[in-house]
Amino acid sequence: MATIAAKDQVRVTQTERDPETKLGPESSTTSVNTIPPLGVPRQEKRFWFQRTAEYDADAVATQPSVFDDPDTAKNYLPPPEWENTHRFDPLARWTWREEYRLVRKVDFRIMIWACIMFMALELDRANLGQALTDDFLKDLHLTTDDYNLGNTVFKLAFLCAELPSQLVSKWMGPDRWIPAQMTLWSIVASAQFFLSGRSSFIATRALLGMLQGGFIPDVILYLSYFYKHHELSLRLGFFWTAMSIADILSSLLAYGILHMRGVQAYSGWRWLFLLEGLLTLVIGLFSFLLMPAGPSQTASWFRGKNGWFSEREETIIVNRVLREDPSKSDMHNRQPITLGLLWQSLKDYDLWPLYILGLTFQIPMTPPAQYLTLNLRSLGFDTFQTNLLAIPYTVGHIITMLGLTYLAEILGELTLLAGFGQVWALPFLIYLNVADTANASRWVIYAVTTLLLAYPNAHPIQVGWNSRNSNTVRSRTVSAACYNMFVQASALISSNIYRSDDAPLYNRGNRQLLAIACMNIVIYGLVKVYYVRRNKQRDTKWNAMTPEERLHYLATTTDEGNKRLDFRFQH
Repeated sequence: MATIAAKDQVRVTQTERDPETKLGPESSTTSVNTIPPLGVPRQEKRFWFQRTAEYDADAVATQPSVFDDPDTAKNYLPPPEWENTHRFDPLARWTWREEYRLVRKVDFRIMIWACIMFMALELDRANLGQALTDDFLKDLHLTTDDYNLGNTVFKLAFLCAELPSQLVSKWMGPDRWIPAQMTLWSIVASAQFFLSGRSSFIATRALLGMLQGGFIPDVILYLSYFYKHHELSLRLGFFWTAMSIADILSSLLAYGILHMRGVQAYSGWRWLFLLEGLLTLVIGLFSFLLMPAGPSQTASWFRGKNGWFSEREETIIVNRVLREDPSKSDMHNRQPITLGLLWQSLKDYDLWPLYILGLTFQIPMTPPAQYLTLNLRSLGFDTFQTNLLAIPYTVGHIITMLGLTYLAEILGELTLLAGFGQVWALPFLIYLNVADTANASRWVIYAVTTLLLAYPNAHPIQVGWNSRNSNTVRSRTVSAACYNMFVQASALISSNIYRSDDAPLYNRGNRQLLAIACMNIVIYGLVKVYYVRRNKQRDTKWNAMTPEERLHYLATTTDEGNKRLDFRFQH
């Protein structure tokens, strides 16, 4: 738990609860004798393999929080306008069995569809790689530099749309805006069937970037309504796994659809864009029906008049999330971000170390990934072999990414494990720089590239890390977009490292990738040092205060989010 006031000020008794007793602004003096028992702190076993024979699934799961002390609870109570306030009950208690069963239900109802939507995004933005294997550039009279320009325009438009999209989503609600995004971009994706040359290629790349930008942070903010921090990090691992699965499906679909070259006298890549765009359109339309606004707003004509969750389940979802992070009730899910709140979030310097990581950490692996299909064709593999050979690295990538994400949560170490991907890449980048790749076996080059691209991606860890260190809905909304903007800026840089004058071996580009990987290792170390020092500064101030001074601070402070003295940064 990032907020340490709970540790200092929790009152726990072992008496029975009066079912009618509520702790709220009007009852902050409720007798401690009416408070039911809490679960043992840190009893939670996050993974099934940690649950031994001694593990009691029927024990109380409700963990101590700031809401357990009437003196401090009033400083953290959700506002009346928050959409889930009617389900907030600091005296609610539930068992681990109930909690884990409910989390699985949330996974089934919410997370699986989020992954399906992400797969649709990836199909429409990654199928350009498959189109390249079917003489896409030749048919449209494009060069590899034109291809780089298209990638650059797409990423730039994607980047510029991130923050505006996030602000629109916060105003409309992600349950409305995300399906609208998907419907609009699927129309553009399908329209690529009619591409005629360089201008139309660049135009559709720009439109796709504008319409797809912001989708990822929008979904992440939406998921944060349902999950605790460590649960969100793990689900983000599966979220990006869905992207990798979409890459595999895209290769398999391309293998079949590209055989349609000649149907109605059209190229196979045209059918690829059309059919995958129509598939996304169907998913987008269903998303209007399958995305509830929040945990206590699932009722609809399609989802049932009683919704997906019972009253007790809604109570558990709301209170388990708030007990871990009270800041999640700061804003209504339809409440817009004002210009003042936007500026306050943008100038939050404590999140900029994570933005810097987002700018650089994927660069060493991105150009080899973007040029994989082109390079495989140049090595002598045909169209259909190339699409199938792109699958193994994706499978390896899924395994390493999920393994790294789970390990980070088990060990409680974010920075050093997130930086492991850079260490993984070093030997393969060194090989590409020192070996005589011009005369090496094509299978050796393929193996080295595959192992490089199978690196353990720290993206799920860092996105969840950014959410944890934001500590307000306002900051979480803006910081998610800012982080992803830096990631897209990284893609802009990556799209211009391999140039036509450096082809076909890209020796200059590979030297740059190796240098950046070495630089990234240093940056991860500096980020670790920064957050350790920031926490020590907070500890010094907090520990110097008396209990009375801490209570006075909590009651009167104007500090918000991660600027509060009782907040500790995760690292």
